[in-house]
Amino acid sequence: MKHRISRRAFLRGCGLLAASAAAGGLTSCGETKAKDGGLPQIVVGSDTYPPYIYLNNDGVPAGIDVEIATEAFRRMGYSTRFEPIDWEQKTTLVESGAIDCIWGCFSMEGREALYHWAGPYMVSRQVVAVNDDSGIQSLSDLAGKSIAVQSTGKPEELFLSGSDPRLPQGVDVFSIEDRSVQYALLGCGYVDAIASHETTILQYMKDNSVAFRILSEPLLVTGLGVAFATNDSRGLDSQLNDTFAQPVSYTHLRAHETDSYLVCRLLLEKKKKISDPTRRTPISYALFCLNKKHGR
Repeated sequence: MKHRISRRAFLRGCGLLAASAAAGGLTSCGETKAKDGGLPQIVVGSDTYPPYIYLNNDGVPAGIDVEIATEAFRRMGYSTRFEPIDWEQKTTLVESGAIDCIWGCFSMEGREALYHWAGPYMVSRQVVAVNDDSGIQSLSDLAGKSIAVQSTGKPEELFLSGSDPRLPQGVDVFSIEDRSVQYALLGCGYVDAIASHETTILQYMKDNSVAFRILSEPLLVTGLGVAFATNDSRGLDSQLNDTFAQPVSYTHLRAHETDSYLVCRLLLEKKKKISDPTRRTPISYALFCLNKKHGR
């Protein structure tokens, strides 16, 4: 069963905690300072999704996707402006030309025909998280339980479609307009679980000293991409794919280890010098070391 909860309605019930969860969101104009004056501008639409995209302490968009997008479009001869959007309206916005592309930890799987894609440039796990003291240990334990997901996201699709035999019937699905409210729902005990990209859950736990537990079995392992409208004839998707394939010399990998997986994710560090200047790592893919413990 699907339940739809608007952010306004939830704030009435758990205002302070929800406001804390949403703090630091991408709520300003989202415009970065132009370092490449005179270049044509690409408007990137996204919502807040730390650590991929968020506002830093100076109110400037930052994060993994911001770094990659800024550098990739610079190589293509464009400056970038990051525009906060209603995630549910993303397709309408890109098709109308209000934004040039959708970029923000956006899963490609199952959406291949909906957009012109550039990517995947990174791989991510969609996972289920519960409170640390929860009795839920596996996906099958979700039968008769409740889970909060972001509206129009892949977890919502998986739980509502019944297409994955691993997911039990009878799960109450609460679809949230503002993804950040998921954490407050779980922390308040209003739902039994949440589902999202693993990296975003880990970031929230670190930033807020919260002890959620991530189930070992992922919902989905998927490539992340950049979506352009199907009616966009400029060829930016092809140009961006070519740019992703170009080597860079300022990348490094940071490992996030969970109970059953060692996930090596690509981060950009522009000022970092690598020890071997002849070794170059593509901008395009993060390494994903699956089904391994304490090793690669």
